[in-house]
Amino acid sequence: MGVQGDSSSSSAASAQEENAVDNRQWGLKHKVEAIKELEQSSGIPARELGVTWKDLTVQVINSDAAIQENVLSQFNIPKKIQEGRQKPPLKTILDSSHGCVKPGEMLLVLGRPGSGCTTLLNLLANKREGYVAVNGDVHFGSLNAKEAHKYRGQIVMNNEEEVFFPTLTVGQTMDFATRLNIPYKIPDGVASPEEYRKENMDFLLEAMSIPHTKDTKVGNEYVRGVSGGERKRVSIMECMASRGSVFCWDNSTRGLDASTALEWAKCIRAMTDVMGLSTIVTLYQASNGIYDLFDKVLVLDYGKEIYYGPMKEARPFMESLGFECQEGANVADYLTGVTVPTERVVRSGFEKTFPRNADQLREVYQKSDIYPRMAAEYNYPTTEEARERTKQFEEGVAMEKDKHLAKDSPYTVSFYQQVKACIARQYQIVLGDKPTFLIKQGSTLAQALIAGSLFYNAPDNSAGLFVKSGALFFSLLHNSLISMSEVTDSFSGRPVLLKQKGLGFFHPAAFCIAQVAADIPVIIMQVTVWSIVLYFMVALSMDAGAWFTYWIILIAATMCMTAFFRAIGAAFRTFDAASKVSGFMISALIMYNGYMIQKPKMHPWFGWIYWINPMAYSFDALLSNEFHDTIIPCVGVNLVPNGPGYADLEHQSCAGVGGAIQGDNIVYGDNYLKSLSYSHAHVWRNFGIIWAWWVLFVGITIFATSKWRPLSEGGPSLLIPREKAKIVKAIQNNDEEKAGATSSGEETVYDKEASAGEAKDSDKDLVRNTSVFTWKNLTYTVKTPSGDRVLLDNVHGWVKPGMLGALMGSSGAGKTTLLDVLAQRKTDGTIKGSILVDGRPLPVSFQRSAGYCEQLDVHEPFSTVREALEFSALLRQPREVPREEKLKYVDTIIDLLELHDLADTLIGRVGAGLSVEQRKRVTIGVELVAKPSILIFLDEPTSGLDGQSAYNTVRFLRKLADVGQAVLVTIHQPSQQLFAQFDTLLLLAKGGKTVYFGEIGDNAQTVKDYFAKYGAPCPEETNPAEHMIDVVSGSLSKGKDWNQVWLESPEHQAVTEELDRIIDDAASKPPGTLDDGHEFAMPLWEQLKIVSNRNNISLFRNTDYINNKLALHIGSALFNGFSFWMIGDSVSDLQMRLFTIFNFIFVAPGVIAQLQPLFIERRNIFEAREKKSKMYSWIAFVTGLVISEIPYLCVCAVLYFACWYYTTGAPHASSRAGGTFFVMLMYEFVYTGIGQFIAAYAPNAIFATLANPLVIGILVSFCGVLVPYQQIQVFWRYWIYYLNPFNYLMGSMLVFNLWDKKIECRDQEFAVFNPPNGTTCAEYLEGYMMGMGHATNLINPGATEGCRVCQYTSGSDYLQTINLKSYGYGWRDAGIVCVFVASSYAMVYALMKLRTKTSKKAE
Repeated sequence: MGVQGDSSSSSAASAQEENAVDNRQWGLKHKVEAIKELEQSSGIPARELGVTWKDLTVQVINSDAAIQENVLSQFNIPKKIQEGRQKPPLKTILDSSHGCVKPGEMLLVLGRPGSGCTTLLNLLANKREGYVAVNGDVHFGSLNAKEAHKYRGQIVMNNEEEVFFPTLTVGQTMDFATRLNIPYKIPDGVASPEEYRKENMDFLLEAMSIPHTKDTKVGNEYVRGVSGGERKRVSIMECMASRGSVFCWDNSTRGLDASTALEWAKCIRAMTDVMGLSTIVTLYQASNGIYDLFDKVLVLDYGKEIYYGPMKEARPFMESLGFECQEGANVADYLTGVTVPTERVVRSGFEKTFPRNADQLREVYQKSDIYPRMAAEYNYPTTEEARERTKQFEEGVAMEKDKHLAKDSPYTVSFYQQVKACIARQYQIVLGDKPTFLIKQGSTLAQALIAGSLFYNAPDNSAGLFVKSGALFFSLLHNSLISMSEVTDSFSGRPVLLKQKGLGFFHPAAFCIAQVAADIPVIIMQVTVWSIVLYFMVALSMDAGAWFTYWIILIAATMCMTAFFRAIGAAFRTFDAASKVSGFMISALIMYNGYMIQKPKMHPWFGWIYWINPMAYSFDALLSNEFHDTIIPCVGVNLVPNGPGYADLEHQSCAGVGGAIQGDNIVYGDNYLKSLSYSHAHVWRNFGIIWAWWVLFVGITIFATSKWRPLSEGGPSLLIPREKAKIVKAIQNNDEEKAGATSSGEETVYDKEASAGEAKDSDKDLVRNTSVFTWKNLTYTVKTPSGDRVLLDNVHGWVKPGMLGALMGSSGAGKTTLLDVLAQRKTDGTIKGSILVDGRPLPVSFQRSAGYCEQLDVHEPFSTVREALEFSALLRQPREVPREEKLKYVDTIIDLLELHDLADTLIGRVGAGLSVEQRKRVTIGVELVAKPSILIFLDEPTSGLDGQSAYNTVRFLRKLADVGQAVLVTIHQPSQQLFAQFDTLLLLAKGGKTVYFGEIGDNAQTVKDYFAKYGAPCPEETNPAEHMIDVVSGSLSKGKDWNQVWLESPEHQAVTEELDRIIDDAASKPPGTLDDGHEFAMPLWEQLKIVSNRNNISLFRNTDYINNKLALHIGSALFNGFSFWMIGDSVSDLQMRLFTIFNFIFVAPGVIAQLQPLFIERRNIFEAREKKSKMYSWIAFVTGLVISEIPYLCVCAVLYFACWYYTTGAPHASSRAGGTFFVMLMYEFVYTGIGQFIAAYAPNAIFATLANPLVIGILVSFCGVLVPYQQIQVFWRYWIYYLNPFNYLMGSMLVFNLWDKKIECRDQEFAVFNPPNGTTCAEYLEGYMMGMGHATNLINPGATEGCRVCQYTSGSDYLQTINLKSYGYGWRDAGIVCVFVASSYAMVYALMKLRTKTSKKAE
């Protein structure tokens, strides 16, 4: 939580007191008028448009209920064909809507969630993407929708969600927005465009009263920044910066407290009046103060327009139909409630005649006298006035636009300025996120040092050839792997780009060019660090020219690969698709860059990949640069014969080195290159080709970025898991029959009373509560860089059974902090004071016997509502309660929360699954089924809901309190009806200081009296809740310190005495709740069963994840198998065998990259809610995750083995094939464990993706493939080599594959030489074959010249050179791999335990 808070308009406080008479006036209106006069006197035409629409009908594909397939049902082809034949039904979200908003008018659009308010705003802002059919006309001034498209910077919409780059400060964000909206012609008397921009920015910051946040990060859920209300205001300012003519605001007061929301509305009113804007707003829970500022109101009910007309006539019109509006109620909520049977109150005498539903209401409205009066405005687009204004508007926009832009360009500043601004911002993003930047640079340095020591001091002879190419290959590999994170970045920045493109800030190409410009210094730095360390540690060619060539080629290759991954990110709509493709591409590019499979050995069916592979061109250039003009002596196994007594170079020959001339004992570097089909002449040609690829990738990125569309809105849809589809259908049919019976609309007041009687019976089952909960002198401080900060300051209070307590204050007053402290949810800071239950210290079981509903609804998305509730009930109700009883209680709660229609639908994520309000009810349900015996805490259960849902939620809490539950709620901007439901109030001011604690009284009388007594009476018709917050924190504080007033008041004295009395009283009686002394309600074994079951079900339904896993395995196995198709028996084929097995390792990074976000999402759910309410222990959490993966890992191993093993021509004997399969199966568990333990400790998913290459890179480097065992440096050889699971994996698979395989040399692989003095070959080589050459194979022992010697006789000889001494090593290594399975899972447990902190207790 940003505790910075919202210092609501203190600057405007003085102005407001003068304007107390006219409450509608905004403090800064005079500034707007000054700007307007300046523009007029400078001859800048006014930009006034207006919007008119009629017969507007919008349809989308109906997705009320989509089926969520599971892993098995997705393969049910017949069912799919049958369902695919039915055309998807269309659903009308707007039904012939009409209206007109002229310049200078404000329209309020009201409706419940799902009635089409956002859709209407989208169309009035000319955003038509994602809808199947849009019929009807929308005119902007006299322009139609097509003509208005080029003015998208002038027709602006502010969305409900805030999307920003979280690491930028508020100042930088606004700086960027204003910089891209500097008009070409600035008004007279302004010194420079820059000064104009500065003034504009300062004005906006002041208008939203947040100049103090200028240097604070904007933040998001993970990055700490300004508070939620302040972030909302940043998004409002960004919209205003576009200086548009038509503004649509979608629920823009969400998360603002009442006084700030009103300030915002006044600001919009002033700007609309002065600038002649057309403003269209939708709001939830709009207070009357805001409602009164509008000119017109439009009420939607599921797409039908049931009222459109003047604001003043809306309430009288509805009242004339028989709907009663209660005194002091929010008119806006009253208007949307008239179609809801549970909400509306019908005046007596109208029971038979009132309109029952939306259709009847619309009919009545169309017959009224308001309708023709409004319809008369619809010819506005054809009037002279509109044409005149539109012409002026077009001139005004043309005057603002930079002269270099095209006529129909929607942007304001020139392309050069756009690029400049984007580059500046790109650097701010990189520098704002220092940790990621430093991790990238740090891991480069670490990898360079590790790689340097791995390939340390490579010798200049034939033994060094493989090592040097390994070092060069690794240079390319590491730099490309680092750029893989571009795919993730592409998706994190995309919503921001779409939003700003929609505001007409900049062309997507400017953004792409800026990204490239920001790459250059970062990549140069990264490559320089890498090159200096690695090049000299490996002792590559010591020549300045060669170093600079290496350096520049690496830079080109890294730039190219970065552009490549960025293009992949840009080209796909979903992250899943992009990560699948990028994971597969990297393995293809690595395999075909000429290191693993040399160019001449590539199979023709995949050889073309080499030609389109930028890494292949770089590798060719790097090798040619290194080996050009060198002479390489043959040594060791590559020189036959050698050893004691064979020193005569005349009678020796190179063997097994490409490009060697038979009979020579040296190889020329250029011949070696030629044998790989490389050449030094290619170096600069390839350098050019790499840049050509780079241009292509940047082009693709720009093209794809320009084509990005926001994901379409089809309205929220419910997801039903396939296995529950039948149940849900039955429920729906049953409901329809019931509905059919009552649809005649005869339900009257009597029926309601009868159903209320039934409800009372079900309340009997609810658990009652007898404990009193008190807190006294509670102080909470946290350490900040600038010293200690007090967040709660001596707070007192209590909650008794049957009491509904409200906790209020402006945002940033410490409401959530107090709840967290009371519920024992804080893990840092110091808490002083006493928190007691029944006058005794908190019991062990407190965290699970108190329910706590967080502000964010965190749920397992693949559970159904019923499963989520049962999970909580089974784990949190005491162990004595039988299972049946627990499940029966779940049904009681489902009925109580009115969730029975949703019980078998998936919770899902917002947008695909339950709506915000439904999720809120599930959150409350999850806590209720636990039978909380002490009390229930709720943090802002109503924010983000519309008036109706908020009222339902609070009405429901009232119901609980009446049964005897104790409930404590923090609440934001409650309407009068909501406020009236509460019994007591604890009001906090900034810094967590108490301003009032006590009864609210009937109709809030007690609180009103208290404030009136100290000189702040509450005016009639004003909502007391808003009034109090204004008094304590805002414009009406009269300069008093209300905390001081409270401390000195007799009320405070009475509260203190009462508190002590309650504590003594409770302490003298036996405790109301018995503590069973268990930390968790269920024993560990039961926890394991329940948690594993939930994880199994959720993975079974998570088809995307499982399909990705399967596709990765099948894809890479076939690719690996067909690239190394039927490997032969020659010496060079041994290396191919090594590499095809080595390639199997690389299935890991792709799967890990997918597995970690899932693990971390689960961990967040566990840490955010389930751990804190002591549902189950971390042991159960980890075990559940581990067990649920097992079946899929087994399937994956089978698939990989089947697709790969036989295509490479591996031995068919079952002892060999079985051994190989066993090791492959174990490896699936090893890498899953590795991925999970990195994720278990990583703070977030980004960190995990940066840690992966480091861990996997080290394991891959030291497994004896890139550098054979003998050549690993002594420093590493004796520990990391033996601690490396990949080493044993490779070892056992090589033994099963190659032991005892016959080797047949190819012609060019023989060592050919003449024995001295006419002896036969056998005599000459006798000593050699006994000693160093015991593995060699002499083909012609009787010859006296041209002895032909092959390096190895069988595969076993080769294996002995890489430290695999006997066939037994195969099973030995397989056993060790099993040990690693155990240890990597043990690490998951260990790191999860390290992460798990205990909560703080009060001292």
